[in-house]
Amino acid sequence: MNSRIRRLAIGLLVCYAVLFVQLNIVQIGRSHTMQTDTRNTRQVLRDFNHFRGPILTSDEVVIADSKPITGSDFDYQREYPQGPLFADVTGYYSYTFGATQLEKTQNDVLSGRTTDQQIGGLGDIFDKNATTAGQVVTTLDSRLQALARDLLAGREGSIVALDTRTGAVLAMYSEPTFDPNQVAVHDSAEAGKVLEWLNALPGKPLLANAYQERYMPGSTFKMITTAGALDDGVISLESSWADETSYLPPQTTDPIENYGGHVCGGDLVEVFRRSCNTPFARIAIDMGAERMVNAADRFGVNEAVPFDLPRPAPSYFGQVGDFTDNLPLLAIRGFGQNEDALTPLHMALVAAGIANGGVMMQPHVVKETRSSDGGVLSRTKPEAWHTAMSPATSEIMTQLMINVVNDGTASCCFKMTTPVQAAAKTGTAQLNKQGEPQRSHAWIAAFAPAGDPADPPRVAVAVMLKGVNDEISAGTGGKLAGPLAAQMLD
Repeated sequence: MNSRIRRLAIGLLVCYAVLFVQLNIVQIGRSHTMQTDTRNTRQVLRDFNHFRGPILTSDEVVIADSKPITGSDFDYQREYPQGPLFADVTGYYSYTFGATQLEKTQNDVLSGRTTDQQIGGLGDIFDKNATTAGQVVTTLDSRLQALARDLLAGREGSIVALDTRTGAVLAMYSEPTFDPNQVAVHDSAEAGKVLEWLNALPGKPLLANAYQERYMPGSTFKMITTAGALDDGVISLESSWADETSYLPPQTTDPIENYGGHVCGGDLVEVFRRSCNTPFARIAIDMGAERMVNAADRFGVNEAVPFDLPRPAPSYFGQVGDFTDNLPLLAIRGFGQNEDALTPLHMALVAAGIANGGVMMQPHVVKETRSSDGGVLSRTKPEAWHTAMSPATSEIMTQLMINVVNDGTASCCFKMTTPVQAAAKTGTAQLNKQGEPQRSHAWIAAFAPAGDPADPPRVAVAVMLKGVNDEISAGTGGKLAGPLAAQMLD
């Protein structure tokens, strides 16, 4: 009898052990898989029946929040009080279509699921009204963001402003954009129609075009070519080029022309001020494929910018093998044409790197995260991304770009009302082939203050207007993008 009881007890213990292990596998080991399984609606229902924390600007303006609702299966709905203004940063939070942008990357903080939040909420475990939902505070300034929108005035393009010293993004706005409130509604059919309509529109409004779409940079790329050639000792301030309207690179019978067929030449100050094409094509050839690619790589071209928002588009210049037997291609890309491609955010970082003594900082939009009671959970620590050039080259580049503002391609229209010196490089990226109607993007990258060691640069701006109509294509970066950058820096 005792042996039977013993065998029964052992059997029950084994069954208990198996059950214990299986429960742990299901509840812990497979919890993430089960939570993300599209057939499991329990997690989603729980999320939308609990308060979700707000997203704020650096000046404490609420740009995403949860509002109580009635007459629905859910207790809360996500709301975006500023409408489309911050859509590229907040993204949307939808019952049917998931989350994008900060709503996705900061989901655990906003829903109160981080370890620190869970531990901090243990004292309120029996309070049904208590919440562990946290807050996300961005680096964006609501006034600068609104100004960027107003300056674009519905024209397709992007404006980015950032802190040269930390990489904090102060403004990032693109047209076209969308209203995340229309996607956050709990009516799945209605939200689905909105997304279908947005996906069918030209201009890709659901993309954050400022960092998820790349464009031919035109002459703004000459900042990279010039800095690389100065750092490698290929050119200096004493270098000069003959006056010419065109240049015939090796291996081709098709000459490269200056913009508008103008005669252009002189020393480095002069050709940079006037943004001649032929000297920079020659510089690229003198650099050679390996040094040109290395120069681009030092600025982070050919890779995606490390950003705390999803899916940044990688910028592009090319690899050494692309140019080994194709020197004309190297010459053309040396002044920002052909398949050169950068995002507006990356272009702002190029200017910021010059302003910051040659060091490009990692960009970020999250300033800090907070617990439900306002305590700081985490704070973004500025980190360097690339050392693009030496401090000495940075000083030369700054002076070259000051000349562009004072007496160069930006001087016509880059007018600041404050007595602050700025530095800039313009670009007009020609998209049309020879003989076709002109089609071009208008660019400028700028920073301020500039040229005063006692008052180092603090803000960099990039403006890009897409060449989607005759108004933009008939202009230049200096005339069209210059005034916008000046007002942002003001």
